[in-house]
Amino acid sequence: MDNPASATRRRDATTSQTVVLEQGTLFEISRVGARGVALPPLDVPQPTLETSKLRQKPARLPELAEPEIVRHFTRLSTWNYAIDLGLYPLGSCTMKYNPRINEHLARSTMVCEAHPYDPPQWTQGHLRIMHELTEDLRNVTGLAAVSLMPAAGAQGELTGLMLIGRYHEARGNRQKKRKIITTDSAHGTNPASAALAGFDIVQIQSGPQGYVELADVQAVMGEDVAAMMLTNPNTLGIFEKNIEAIAQLLHDHDALLYVDGANLNAILGLTRPGDFGADVIQFNLHKTFSTPHGGGGPGSGPVAVSHRLAPYLPAPFVTRDADGRYTLSNSNPAYAQKDAAHTPLDRIKAFYGNFGMFLRAWVYIRALGSEGLHAVSENAILNANYLKARLRGRLNLPVEGVNLHEVVFNDKNSRESGLDTQGIAKRLIDYGFHPPTVYFPLCVKNALMIEPTESENLRELERFIDAVEEILDNASVTKDEIVPQRVPRTKVDEVKAARQLRLTHFTPEGGLS
Repeated sequence: MDNPASATRRRDATTSQTVVLEQGTLFEISRVGARGVALPPLDVPQPTLETSKLRQKPARLPELAEPEIVRHFTRLSTWNYAIDLGLYPLGSCTMKYNPRINEHLARSTMVCEAHPYDPPQWTQGHLRIMHELTEDLRNVTGLAAVSLMPAAGAQGELTGLMLIGRYHEARGNRQKKRKIITTDSAHGTNPASAALAGFDIVQIQSGPQGYVELADVQAVMGEDVAAMMLTNPNTLGIFEKNIEAIAQLLHDHDALLYVDGANLNAILGLTRPGDFGADVIQFNLHKTFSTPHGGGGPGSGPVAVSHRLAPYLPAPFVTRDADGRYTLSNSNPAYAQKDAAHTPLDRIKAFYGNFGMFLRAWVYIRALGSEGLHAVSENAILNANYLKARLRGRLNLPVEGVNLHEVVFNDKNSRESGLDTQGIAKRLIDYGFHPPTVYFPLCVKNALMIEPTESENLRELERFIDAVEEILDNASVTKDEIVPQRVPRTKVDEVKAARQLRLTHFTPEGGLS
C-alpha cells in the first residue's frame, strides 16, 4: 500500500472500505534499500571513463520492489477512462471503438519493422496499401487527387491552405488574395492554420438554423478573398445546406472552398465533398477510419484536392507501372508537365506520413466495404438524433437545426437549480462516463456537445441517458449525496492548476526528481 503521507483517503459508506483517492509518485513511495532486480557480479573488465564525464554524486532514483512498481502503474492505468470501457461522447472528436484486427495487423513484424529507406522491391505490400488507400479516399470525397503525407489533421489543414496559396501565386494573385473566410462554428484550428499560412481571417456568424446563410458570405466576398473554410457537417452537427451556392460564389470570384473533414463520418456514402464544390479537404484519418482520437499514437491528415489544386501537391507519389509494381515517384500523376506556373509544394514531412494509420484505415475500409461505410454514417446520425430526442426538454437545445452526427445542448434549463455545464460534466464522471465536449463550439454559450458515434448500441445510449436524467433530477443535491464517488481522485482545483501550473516534481529534500 502507498505511503499514507502521499495519498488522500476516505471511507466509502457503501462498502465500508478505505479507498485511495490519490496516487503518490514513485519518488514519494520510494523506500531506501528496496530493489526490484538483483544483478549478477560484473564478469567483464570495468570500463574506464573520463572523470569529467562522471556524475559528482549518484542519480537519485526511486527504490522500490517489483510488486510496488507493477501495482503503481497498473493502478494508474485502471484510473484512466478508455473507449474500451464505455461511451466516449466527445463531440467533434469522433471517438469510436477501434477494431482489434486493425491493431493486430499494425503491430505485425512485417509492418512495424519496415524502414523508410527500404528499397521499393522490399516494400511492395506497403506501397500497394498506400496506393489503394489513396484511391479509396479519392472515391470517398469525389476529388481529383490525394496526398497521404500530412501527419495530423492540423498539418493537413496547413497543407491545404499552402496549396491554396500556391494556386493563387501561380495565377499572379497571391498578394491580392489575402483573406480566408471562417465561421463561428469552425474548429479552432481553422483560423490558426490560415494565419500560419499567411492569410488574414474574416469570421462570419452562423444563421438561426445553425448553418451559414449565403447572404452573409456575399457581404464579405470580394476579390481579395482567397478561400473559405467550412466544416461540413459543422460543429453543431448541422449540414451546411447552402454549400453548393457558397462554392459557386467563391469560384465566381476565383476563390476556393476548403472543407474541414473532421466530421466526415457523418456523410460517408451519403454525399461527397467534391460533389458540392470542395477544392480541398483534410481527413482526420485517425478519426473517421477507426483509430480513436488520442489513441496513444500519431494521427494522420491526408488531403484530397480538386483539379485546380492537384498540380501543386507535394511529392512523392505512390505510382503503379504497367507491370503492376509500385514505387515512390517525384512525378505528379495529376500533372506531368513541369513549369514555373505549376510549382508543387515542397515536402511538408520527412518520408511519407504515418503508415500505421494508413494500415488501420485500409483494413477498416475493406472490412466494411461501401455498404458498411454507408451504414457508419446512418448509425452515427441515428444515435445522435436518438440522444437529441430523448434529452431535449431536459437539456436546452439552443439551435433547432436538423442534426447529423452530433448534437449541442447547454445548461440553460439547469442553471437555476445550481447545476451548470461543468457540474453536469463532473457528475457524469461519477457515473462512469467520460464527459462530452464542454464550452465548445463557442457560438453556443455553456455548450454540452455530444457525439455518440456509430459504435454505440441502444443499451449504452440508454445508460448514458439515465445518468444525465438522474443528474438533472438531483441538481440541487450535494455531490456526496447522489452516488458513491468511484472516481480515484479528489476534486481538482482548476483555477489553481491554471494559475500555478507545475510540471515538475520536487523531492522533500528540495531537489528536482
